[in-house]
Amino acid sequence: MGAASDPVTMPLYLTEADVGSLVTMADAMAAVEACFRHQGEGSATNEPRRRVRTPEGLLHVMFAADRAAGVMGLKSYTTFAGVARFHVLLYSALDGQLLAMIEANRLGQLRTGAASGVATRLLARAESSVAAIFGSGYQASTQVEALAHARDLSEVRVYSRTPEKRRAFAEELCARLGLWVLPVESPEAALEGADIVTTMTSSSRPVFEGALVKPGMHLNVTGSNSLLKREVDEETVARADVVAVDSLAAVPLEGGDLVAALQKGLVYPEGLVELGRIAAGAHPGRTSDEHVTLFKSHGIALEDISLAAVVYERAMERGIGAALPVSTDT
Repeated sequence: MGAASDPVTMPLYLTEADVGSLVTMADAMAAVEACFRHQGEGSATNEPRRRVRTPEGLLHVMFAADRAAGVMGLKSYTTFAGVARFHVLLYSALDGQLLAMIEANRLGQLRTGAASGVATRLLARAESSVAAIFGSGYQASTQVEALAHARDLSEVRVYSRTPEKRRAFAEELCARLGLWVLPVESPEAALEGADIVTTMTSSSRPVFEGALVKPGMHLNVTGSNSLLKREVDEETVARADVVAVDSLAAVPLEGGDLVAALQKGLVYPEGLVELGRIAAGAHPGRTSDEHVTLFKSHGIALEDISLAAVVYERAMERGIGAALPVSTDT
């Protein structure tokens, strides 16, 4: 990006509608892949999420810097009574000026899907064409959309606990993305013959048994960023030949899917690899079609600020957004 800010330009305030009009999943995939590559090359840094709690709710804050893209920033959000409110503050990494404040619900949905898409592009077998998605909520749709950017999908199976929701989810994706999406009635039906398996649920217990994992599969484990929740069991983690994460520092704080396997010695900390190293070519990733690969996504601020930078650039080019009355002087 090279985001040297103009000292006479006020920062922008960009809304959810602005974000939706300015970037697509293809943009998100490109931005997230670039930030992972920068992470692997050592020019981008990320700090894990921190949380503070009151009796009524939570404040979550996460931050990162991408010197190669010229930006740094943070995402903060609150979760109160089941309602989440997201904002990104984007700064120039060259002079520290505030560039934009961006409403970030849609942005987060796009970057979360894009992270799985990039992991799939880097780790799944080239001929992978059958995908299974566990979950049919708001975040699950961009998971499938990103997979369709990563591989040529011939079939998508969706499993979730509520038959009506998974049917509606399948119908919506068929209509919007032109994919063959089938609701299925069991985890077994979802996984049989699947090449790519993605979990995007709020479950605190594994959503399928590790015995169902077959050689050659790629798994995106994306639904949890809590030590108290996990979507996959220890056998699934143990069967993976490559276990990639978006942030090693996040694992002991948020990696509930991995912690039990780590504690039992089924996988070792030094056996985990940041996806950025694979994106940068510093780690080979999959080296056999028989390998099982697993990407544990916690959701990191580096992804947010990288996509936010694209949103900001497009907004400046198109004259979109409201000026924030914030002084740019010291």
